[in-house]
Amino acid sequence: MPVGPPKIIIYHANQCDPKKCTGLRVVRQGRAVIIRDFQRIPHGGVVLNPVSRIALSPADREDIARHGLIALDCSWKRAEAIFRSSRSGKQRALPYLLAANPTNTYKPVKLSTAEALAAALYITGFREQAEDMMSVFKWGPTFLTLNEAWLDAYSQCASSTEVVAVQSDIMASHTRKV
Repeated sequence: MPVGPPKIIIYHANQCDPKKCTGLRVVRQGRAVIIRDFQRIPHGGVVLNPVSRIALSPADREDIARHGLIALDCSWKRAEAIFRSSRSGKQRALPYLLAANPTNTYKPVKLSTAEALAAALYITGFREQAEDMMSVFKWGPTFLTLNEAWLDAYSQCASSTEVVAVQSDIMASHTRKV
């Protein structure tokens, strides 16, 4: 069955500078909708949450296609409370990737909301939507290029367990080089 582009939802906590917020920019560009209440997160939607014990994998594609992909947009300085209180939807953590956004360039895991959404889309087989989302930022294509080999490796996995195994190999290799 052909799958159309998934619905992208951003829970926005109003904790960041609106001029620098990648989540708000994605919304302004018509690539996502914003919500401000956890209760509006679709029950079957996939929620990107770095404190989740389950890694995002291509196995999440159908849930994303049916119910949406949700990002939690908040300040990294106050993120812990938001991430810990998120219980709605299917909570998933992204695997190890490097940021390309101007605030956290080359820092592992500290992705902007747009980077997190694009990575999730890419890993779950929505590569065109990932590229489209990153096209609205000058640095956006760099994020995909910087992480392309890793994103490709994660997108070939069948399960969360396989993603974690690939991530372990990537982290061991990357931290040896640094």
